[in-house]
Amino acid sequence: QVQLVESGGGLVQAGGSLRLSCAASRSIFSINAMGWYRQAPGKQRELVADISSGSSTTYADSVKGRFTISTDNAKNTVYLQMNTLKPEDTAVYYCNALLYRGPRKYEYWGQGTQVTVSS
Repeated sequence: QVQLVESGGGLVQAGGSLRLSCAASRSIFSINAMGWYRQAPGKQRELVADISSGSSTTYADSVKGRFTISTDNAKNTVYLQMNTLKPEDTAVYYCNALLYRGPRKYEYWGQGTQVTVSS
C-alpha cells in the first residue's frame, strides 16, 4: 500500500509558477514509477509527467519545456515544478504511484490538488 498526499496547488496568474509536492508513505525506491496527472472540468484525466525508478521522465507535449518532475528520495517526495503557467493548465492535479510485483500492477492515487491559472 502507498498513501500519497499532495500539496502546493492554488491560484496563480498566467505566466506564474507553482510547485506541487507529493509525499509518499513509503520509500520511493520501492515504487516503480510516480507521476502527475490532471483533470480539467468535462475532460478526461491525462498524464502530465512521470518519472521511473531509473529517473527516466516523460512529459505531455503541452507541458514540455515548462514543467519539470523531480524526486527527493530522502523525503519520499515527488515534485512538479510548473513555470509559465497558462489558463489551460487549470485542473485538479493528482499524484500517482505504480508498483509492479511479479505479474501484478498496483496503482495508487492522491486526493488531488486544485491549480487555477487566471488570465
